[in-house]
Amino acid sequence: MPRRVLQGTVVSDKTDKTVIVSVERRVMHPVYKKFIRRSKRYAAHDEGNVHKIGDTVFIRECRPISKTKRWEVVSADTAAGN
Repeated sequence: MPRRVLQGTVVSDKTDKTVIVSVERRVMHPVYKKFIRRSKRYAAHDEGNVHKIGDTVFIRECRPISKTKRWEVVSADTAAGN
């Protein structure tokens, strides 16, 4: 089964080897039929501490690394190939 890949923006890089990535999606409102933005924050593993706040990154599902980390940052070319 393929791993999910999401694209988001780094909003925090304060912890060691971890970045917080905000992933935004658009959903249609059930009554007004207008698209609204919903976002969710994921803790992702960043082995080299190379990503900074504002970077656009791809994250991929992985094994549990800690209590909250189940995602890892991958490069854009790796994410495209899956």
